[in-house]
Amino acid sequence: MVDYGLARRATLASVYSGHRTVADVCDAHPYLLRAAKFHGEATQTRCPICRKSLLTHVTYVYGDELGQYEGRVKQTRELAEMAAEYGEFRVYVVEVCQSCGWNHLASSYVLGTGEPAARRGRRARSTR
Repeated sequence: MVDYGLARRATLASVYSGHRTVADVCDAHPYLLRAAKFHGEATQTRCPICRKSLLTHVTYVYGDELGQYEGRVKQTRELAEMAAEYGEFRVYVVEVCQSCGWNHLASSYVLGTGEPAARRGRRARSTR
């Protein structure tokens, strides 16, 4: 698991010191804002920029085995089922403020069975 907390703090420090503007860091893409609104998971953390709204986590999944599901937003509860089904995929969690547009990669990690798809497929066929 990679936690991007240090990068987040450095970004916020540069905004608070005046080296970066709020517009530089509150630049969420419209698709990210839409994903946060309809598919995001609420947190109890206030936005570090506007301090009005609570942040929303948007979770994306990527991996060669995912096929049409690669790059899609998933709920945390769906990840355990996916981890049992696929050999390996990467999960990215982005924190988003729907009010001001702050967004930052919060964490990333790898999930899966650890077995290549071909090996899992052969084992499944041999049990029939």
